[in-house]
Order: sequence, then C-alpha cells, then structure tokens
Amino acid sequence: MIGPELPPLTRAALAAMIDHTLLRPEATPDQVERLCTEAAHHGFAAVCVNPVFVPLAARLLAGTRVKVGTVVDFPFGAGTAADKARQAEAALAAGAVELDMVQPIGLLKGGHDREVAEHLRAVIEPAHRAGAIVKVILETALLTDEEIDRSARLAAEAGADFVKTSTGFGPGGATEAAVRRMRAAVGPGVGVKAAGGIRDYETACRMVAAGANRIGTSSGVAIVNAAPVA
Repeated sequence: MIGPELPPLTRAALAAMIDHTLLRPEATPDQVERLCTEAAHHGFAAVCVNPVFVPLAARLLAGTRVKVGTVVDFPFGAGTAADKARQAEAALAAGAVELDMVQPIGLLKGGHDREVAEHLRAVIEPAHRAGAIVKVILETALLTDEEIDRSARLAAEAGADFVKTSTGFGPGGATEAAVRRMRAAVGPGVGVKAAGGIRDYETACRMVAAGANRIGTSSGVAIVNAAPVA
C-alpha cells in the first residue's frame, strides 16, 4: 500500500515525470511507433529510444509536447570521450532533445575524476549549445556509496541536467537509497531520474518520495493507469 509519507501522485502529475522507454536491442519500428502513440496519448515527459529510432520518433512526435530522448555510449559507458561526442552530435542532428549518457564507470571507480569530467563535458557542452538536456547514468548498482556521491557531484559540476540511477541492463536497478543519496549529493538544482525495475505505481511513488523528479520505465502505461485520476 502507498504509505502516508508518499506523495499523492495523480495520473497527470505522474505521467509528466515519465520517460516512456524502449531500449531492447530487438525493438522494432512498429513497437517504437506504438511507444510514441502511447506517450502522446498519456502526456508522458519523453520517450527514450535507441539512436537508430530517433528520426522516426522525432517525426511521430512532432507537434506534441513529448520530448525525444536517446542514449549515448549505452549501456557500458566504455567508449572514448570522442566517441561520446560523435554519438551526441549525431543524435542531436537526428532530432533528439534529451540525451541519457553512461558515465565512464571504470574511470570513476579508478579515481580518474578529471577524465570522467572530460567525458561528461564531451556530451553536455554540445547538447546545451543545441538547447538539449543531458542525464548522466551512474549505474549505481556497480558503485559504492562514496562513488555514488562522487559521481553525482562530478555530473552536477560538469553541468548535467539530471543524474540517473541505472541503464536497466546492469546488475540492479533503481533503489530508494540510491535516489536519496543522489538527491543529497546534487541538491535541488539538478534533476534525479530513477530508472531500472520500476514497474508499478507504488514503486514509482516511492522513488518520487525519495527525491526523483523523472522516472524511466517501460511500464509507463500500466503505472499511470493505476494512478488516481485526480
């Protein structure tokens, strides 16, 4: 049950926080088209699709309020900073206005913070020049508490618009504890996106109560349909 400490999120309020996501490698154009139709119908914040489908999503969502998002250096974050920059530029040119990039996890864990920041800026700077936003995926299930704090602060200092828990392809997804740590690390001026394993209304509400203001999920329709209308 939803406890009294959780926000009474209505269907419209929750829909406006959801990134309707389809990142499976076997996703088809027909499935992307359905995703976009659902996003427009429910008033979701954005769709998040693989780069190959950005032009299709941009065409289908033209004239709606739904933003087109995609991923950069996904799901490992192990490419070079130049690789990330090229992917970001291509996605922006194709019509993406929200980029979810994976931080270089190994460099972060190795303590190479300066190099991590260079990777982040390689995406954040061109995105901001184009009027787009960037969400930095930390992959918190692979990080210690100290590493979550440090990577969230590095992302904020580099100019990230959001920090994000997970790719959904790692060893674990979003947890309330990780969301709270990320919110505490970045303060109120940077968004926190909870993603990975969020499949029902109660879980989504708990993530928002912990400090998330964006939810990444492939279960957006089921989640909002379970929410109160008003």
